[in-house]
Amino acid sequence: MSKLYNDKHRHLQDEFNSREMADRVEDIVVVTEISDDAKAFMESRDMFFLSSVDERGRPTVSYKGGEAGHFIKVLDDKTFAFPSYDGNGMYYSMGNIQGNPDIGLLFIDFEKPHRIRVQGKATASAEDPLLSEWKEAEMIVRVTVSELWQNCPRYVHRYQKVKDSRYIPKEECKTPIAAWKRVDIMQDVLRENELSQVSEEGGTMPIEEWVGYIQTGDEKA
Repeated sequence: MSKLYNDKHRHLQDEFNSREMADRVEDIVVVTEISDDAKAFMESRDMFFLSSVDERGRPTVSYKGGEAGHFIKVLDDKTFAFPSYDGNGMYYSMGNIQGNPDIGLLFIDFEKPHRIRVQGKATASAEDPLLSEWKEAEMIVRVTVSELWQNCPRYVHRYQKVKDSRYIPKEECKTPIAAWKRVDIMQDVLRENELSQVSEEGGTMPIEEWVGYIQTGDEKA
């Protein structure tokens, strides 16, 4: 009995004559616990992609980034955690998780290349005792793994990292305010502490200036 495949998967596997191959992949690759190798790989990552689903069944994919070696914490062979940092105020992924705990994650090393996929159930809480482990974390997401498997590196393009985002919270430096929060048309919806930061970090700017930073790849974006 497959843990991954449903009738739609089976129909396609039969159409393309890959059912036996798919079963072999599930048998030898898909696991339900985090091995030492998977732990080392996941904890070394500075980014991953998070898929969540809202209560109406609509999926979304979110990029999550943090400090390499201090972003993912594997707590035991079934559980890992990561922080949710300040974003755009939508709390889209976090709200999805609180309404529907089923998530998927994709961890990638673009330099080797190498990737691991994870399916699991998550919680997102601002009261988690791990909150103090990450500077400026607003919530902690804990994931209980249901399936985990290493993907073939085929089709993963090779890229090299240039540098960390200047917005990643780090103990040794102050985190700058997001540049879009300096845009003049956003000032009436910012929180009090953010208004203070805007004043401290150069004041407001027109949206055209911020868009220009994005279009030119300027770090000030």
